[in-house]
Amino acid sequence: MNDNITTIDSMGYGSSVDERNKVLRNTYWLLSLSMVPTILGAWIGVATGVGAAMATMSPWISLIVFMGGAFGFMFAIEKFKNSAAGVPILLAFTFFMGLMLSRLIGNILGLSNGASLIMTAFAGTGGIFLGMATLSTVIKRDLSSMGKFLFIGMVMVLVAAVANIFFQSPALMIALSVLVIGISSAFILYDLKRVKDGEETNYITATLSVYISLYNIFSNLLALLGIFGGERD
Repeated sequence: MNDNITTIDSMGYGSSVDERNKVLRNTYWLLSLSMVPTILGAWIGVATGVGAAMATMSPWISLIVFMGGAFGFMFAIEKFKNSAAGVPILLAFTFFMGLMLSRLIGNILGLSNGASLIMTAFAGTGGIFLGMATLSTVIKRDLSSMGKFLFIGMVMVLVAAVANIFFQSPALMIALSVLVIGISSAFILYDLKRVKDGEETNYITATLSVYISLYNIFSNLLALLGIFGGERD
């Protein structure tokens, strides 16, 4: 009997169970690997003063650099996701994201309990990921309709965040951070469920989606911890 059979599940998606598991394993493996250049980028950013230099930039300049670099990399990743260049480009993207994170990391390290806040944010992000990954394996219902609502929600949050550059409202910033954490957590569940159901068959694309959600959760959770739990000498 051939174990690598193609099945049609209750939601109508047809694919090999072995293929789905392979995509999921590769996604987890590449996601773990992507943490290395992210940490390296953040460390270099703090050590070389890139993060501090970004703090002196106009918020609009910082936004343009971040969005331009991020979307440029994401376009390249999608273009080369089926070639040998896909993984190196993804890892270069995660290094860039780590470099962009160095500004926040530097600010938090300026607090007397900064290192513990970073570890708490890391542990919290890991806990959320573990919870969403577990849910993706036990939930049987079709979650494909979630995608458009989550996308709309994230676009609205992004628009509000850009508007807050003008308003400079701490309360709005806190509310948006909470919303981003919630939406990104749901995105992890949605993206991993798509892999499990055979809707997403490219592990590079799957890794990119989950990585962005984890990045958003960590950065916003760290920002909230800095606001509410930061201690200065």
